[in-house]
This record gives sequence, structure tokens and C-alpha cells, in this order.
Amino acid sequence: ALIAFFALAWLANALSLTATDWIFGSVDIDGVWPLVIGGAVLGIANSIVKPILTLLTLPLVILTLGLALFAINVAMLALAEWVAPDFSIDGFWTYIGATIVVWLVNYILYGLFGLRKDAEPAR
Repeated sequence: ALIAFFALAWLANALSLTATDWIFGSVDIDGVWPLVIGGAVLGIANSIVKPILTLLTLPLVILTLGLALFAINVAMLALAEWVAPDFSIDGFWTYIGATIVVWLVNYILYGLFGLRKDAEPAR
């Protein structure tokens, strides 16, 4: 069950990066391998690095009423871009928009796949 969860999460991340590439002209993902690697990095970063960063920056998260969490999400996307070959995001506002698109697509797909705690699997 854990392997299925990670496989579906990986697929959701890759699809969210595909949507981001499709929506933004200044996001460039050339080929399937950058999507596969980017999706894996995003999944690993969100499950390991993000909780650690959130804990370390908890006072800042509280002080900014959660806005710092958005900055952490931008950093996770930047990490995926940095690690994956042939994957680039150009511009501050593109990072902001891409982070929102990745979050929204993942939220929808996690719900469809039944990966969220508050969602039932699609039938």
C-alpha cells in the first residue's frame, strides 16, 4: 500500500509539472525524463525536506500567518528544477504561479486518487 501511495504521488507530481509546463511559457520541461525526475524530487522534497523546514521555521510560519509555508513550497519547486535536467523556470512571478498550479493540480489529483486523508477514492 505504501508503494502504491508513493507511485500515485509521483504520478500526481509529474502531472502537475506537465500542467505547469503547459500553462506557463517561461516554464520549460523538455521530455519525459525531466518530468519523471522532477516529480520524484518534488515528492521526496515534500515528504522529507518540507516537514523539516516547516519545523525549523515554525516561528516565522506563525508570525507570517502561514505565508512562509508558501515560500517553502516555492523552494521545493526550485529544488526540483535545480535537480532535474532540462527543467527550467524563468522569473519570480512564474515561480509563484507555478507553485499555485502544482498545489492545485496535486490537491485535485490526490483527491481523485484517494491520497488525501479527507478524500474518498474515486470510484
